[in-house]
Amino acid sequence: MNKPESSAPFDQHEALDRAIDRIDTSPRFSDHDAVRLNRMFRGSSTAEMLEGVIKGNLAGDLAVVSSFGAESVVLLHLIAQVDPNVPVLFLDTGKHFAETIRYRDEVAERLGLTNLQILKPEEAEVVAKDETGLRWSYDPDGCCEIRKVKPLAKALAEFDASFTGRKAFQSETRANLPRFEVDSSDEQGRLKINPLIDWSAKDIQAYFEEHDLPRHPLVAQGFPSIGCEPCTNKVADGQDPRSGRWKGWDKTECGIHKPGEEPFL
Repeated sequence: MNKPESSAPFDQHEALDRAIDRIDTSPRFSDHDAVRLNRMFRGSSTAEMLEGVIKGNLAGDLAVVSSFGAESVVLLHLIAQVDPNVPVLFLDTGKHFAETIRYRDEVAERLGLTNLQILKPEEAEVVAKDETGLRWSYDPDGCCEIRKVKPLAKALAEFDASFTGRKAFQSETRANLPRFEVDSSDEQGRLKINPLIDWSAKDIQAYFEEHDLPRHPLVAQGFPSIGCEPCTNKVADGQDPRSGRWKGWDKTECGIHKPGEEPFL
């Protein structure tokens, strides 16, 4: 799949062509592919990177996984500028704030997203393992497994790569993540792409203002990171934006992303 590196002078367009030839021959990727893509787009803006990946078909069949949370609209807007038909996967856990569901529909209409896919947990598994709907209160990992991890894994089996909205400033566990990495959740070798990983909080706010994007209504109420209602708390000024998630538990991710994933340089 991979050819030896050429000793000829670097030409970005030739490198892009070679990458397309290599990557298109297989739907899955290796650590080497992630390293090469990180190097290929080093110094490129986020918009340039998205244009190259989506229109250049560098990562096969793509989807964006979105929680429609506090900052989700920024990435969705960037992707919609390139192709509004990129599939947007939303995990409807049955535990979301009502405000999130309304915001999801508002954003989809505003941005002209034409391929919103709503994923739900298997009803039989919910009945068998969380009949009372209270599993979040004593086993949040198990609740996330049923309502997020399994439904997403099933959906992602149809794709070669997924975009995430993770940003380095959100928490220490995300501080060193690269733009491109191999998804370690299974053996399929999908790419996980983090277009906003190097964006600061100021960059995010500036983009909101520049493009007059709608804000999630709960942000103004003290929720800088928004997940399921039972497991999301308000955050005081100056605290880690994700410190309100699973408060009181030794848990920082739902299981879709793993804390401390090693970076590819």
